[in-house]
Amino acid sequence: MMTLDPLPTSETAKADILIVDDTPDNLRVLSAMLTNRGYEVRKALNGQRAIASVKSEPPDLILLDIKMPEMDGYEVCKQLKTNSQTSAVPIIFISALDDALDKVKAFAAGGVDYVTKPFQEAEVMARIEHQIRIQRLQHQLIQQNEDLLRSNRELEQFAYVVSHDLQQPLQSVTGFVKLLQLKYDSTLDAVAQDYLNRIHETGSRMQRLIQDLLAYAQIDKQEEDLQIIDCNDVLKQVTDNLREAIVTQQAIITHDPLPKVKGNETQLIQLFQNLISNGLKFIPANTIPTIHISVSLQRQTWQIGIQDNGIGILPEHLEKIFEVFQRIHSAQKYPGTGIGLATCKKIVERHHGQIWVESKVGTGTTFFLSLPLCLEANQ
Repeated sequence: MMTLDPLPTSETAKADILIVDDTPDNLRVLSAMLTNRGYEVRKALNGQRAIASVKSEPPDLILLDIKMPEMDGYEVCKQLKTNSQTSAVPIIFISALDDALDKVKAFAAGGVDYVTKPFQEAEVMARIEHQIRIQRLQHQLIQQNEDLLRSNRELEQFAYVVSHDLQQPLQSVTGFVKLLQLKYDSTLDAVAQDYLNRIHETGSRMQRLIQDLLAYAQIDKQEEDLQIIDCNDVLKQVTDNLREAIVTQQAIITHDPLPKVKGNETQLIQLFQNLISNGLKFIPANTIPTIHISVSLQRQTWQIGIQDNGIGILPEHLEKIFEVFQRIHSAQKYPGTGIGLATCKKIVERHHGQIWVESKVGTGTTFFLSLPLCLEANQ
């Protein structure tokens, strides 16, 4: 009989396997086989004991016979898979039933593999070790995702604290620059005035960066306070906030009737304001900004498009514009911090939606938002 080399100790260490079979001889054979390979083994002679054992302490893997009195293997598998505490445990069926329909039924019940009796040790061990590897990889992936989320939270907390602490000294710097210019304006020569102007402009850019970074970091810190919000009211507030830029540029903003959604009003205002500001900012010279907000209902979601007649975005830049600090134009030509669209993405995802962009250079850009339809909001 062929045998396979065992898994490395690090992969089999403390792997716990439950064998469920109403035939004691089968339990002894499988138990000896697995024990020799370094596995910890539990045994159950019927389905009820198996379910109780798994609920008490879920194993890493279950070897399950199908033909058992009172409760067969299919029913055992179904009950385990419908329980959230036990559903993740992989189940390999080991049965004398060799009909294709039996195998289909086993997989439909939730089994991950099927071995036909009489079995070869090499085959059984290969299938077990394969499932154990999958389990270990899944656990590693879950742990890595948790570590990544924790790292991101710590990074955002760090950014929040640093940005918050930088505001006061930076305000002092720009404030003293203005005082110098006011008090010593008549005694400063042109070079000194130029230096002070540069300091003030640089400080102002840093203040905008800090404010945008704080806004980005605070999104996840805000409580999940979702209410029914009329997006028409959101747009009115945004246009009031941007009134000076709209009037100065003689911008034309039109829109379809906007829906009511369930969301955070402050974040939705920030979302629309960032996107409309882009339409006002990234505009060719001597061009009147024209922005239209369209609305359509598609598959239980509101799709909102914010279309402008701006300079457009090159195809190679479309994938990265929602990343933090990603700028595709110089700050001198188009002021900004590279955080606004990343903030938009985070807000939309916090509202269980999606954001994407379509653009043509020289023609304009459309940002699309999909937000869930709220039946309560549209009754």
